[in-house]
Amino acid sequence: MFSFMFLLLLVPHVLLSSTHVAVISPQDPILRIGSSLTATCTLSPELGLHASTLYWTLNGMSLSGGTYSVLSPDSLSVTLHNLNGSQQQSGDNLVCHGADGHVLAGSCLYVGRPPEKPVNITCWSRNTKDLSCKWSPGGRGETHVRTTYTLKYKLRWYGREKECEMYSTGKQRYSCYIPRNLALFTPYEIWVEAANQLGSATSDITTLDILDVVTTDPPANVQVSRVGVLEDQLTVRWASPPELKDILFQAKYQIRYRLEDSTEWKVVDDVGNQTSCRLAGLRPGTVYFVQVRCNPVGIYGSKKPGIWSDWSHPAAASTPSRERLQSGSCDPKPDEQNSTLRRELKQFFGWVRKHASGCSGMSIKLYDQWRVWLQKSHKTRNQVLQDDNS
Repeated sequence: MFSFMFLLLLVPHVLLSSTHVAVISPQDPILRIGSSLTATCTLSPELGLHASTLYWTLNGMSLSGGTYSVLSPDSLSVTLHNLNGSQQQSGDNLVCHGADGHVLAGSCLYVGRPPEKPVNITCWSRNTKDLSCKWSPGGRGETHVRTTYTLKYKLRWYGREKECEMYSTGKQRYSCYIPRNLALFTPYEIWVEAANQLGSATSDITTLDILDVVTTDPPANVQVSRVGVLEDQLTVRWASPPELKDILFQAKYQIRYRLEDSTEWKVVDDVGNQTSCRLAGLRPGTVYFVQVRCNPVGIYGSKKPGIWSDWSHPAAASTPSRERLQSGSCDPKPDEQNSTLRRELKQFFGWVRKHASGCSGMSIKLYDQWRVWLQKSHKTRNQVLQDDNS
């Protein structure tokens, strides 16, 4: 009705001064998509106008004269078939005009469909004391007329039915927030009711325990830094979620990282409960973007994992410039480190037998020379492989 009232502001004062200039019937009808409508504009005799001089518009567009019927000198009807859904929830504007374009009367058409049962109810808690839920309209979604959604919940085996009161608007309008007074260790039943003037529908019931849907904000203060002059490693550090600082749980973290010029992320799953990780086997002289997310596991002894948080804002750092390529991973475990050390020592002593004589040759300088020789060997092998591939 607001849109039509705006149009009435354009009518000259002489017309507004009359209490019955013209009337459209039916007034503000609510119709289903695909239906037909015949509306009649009836003039006040004091206007001195003939119905044959009038015309109709719908949302500002003139309707074809072939849809008109002069019922009497004071009445003109228009018939609309196979109506489409309203372009706006405030209704489509059907207006009767005088020959000079003046607005004589108007009506809002609400054309839509009854709602279908809402689907995809998803809920989460950030601190075990609150609950947020979202859902999707059922079926074809948009009803084209004003539809209200009500989220209701109750304890599964006892307790009275309650309604969520804090609904979101805008892009998140199919969501609601319950800030307090929730019970732990007892499942809830949650459902959504949808209603408009054409009908109503109720979703299936979702059953959940608050402790099984706990999530957190993304880890904060994510920092990425070099590991001295090591050309293939970066250290990632972050802060644990503050929302769960007073709750007994064990966090599980994931890291993902990518090259600056790539859209492909590599995920590190074996981070565990620590709040730092060293990425190894990276490309030297390269900028990496890194993100971290958290999953609270075992809240108050629950056996089910929580819900992964969103990824943190990307942090970035570059590795020192060197020419070496390996796959990325977190630091190897102690057994893997010992195995690598044993292999390198075996290679080193084999090299020593060829390039040194006597114990006097065993020195840090000699070890450095072997590292140089080893790196040159890697470069030569990589170059050969590139030549073979080309």
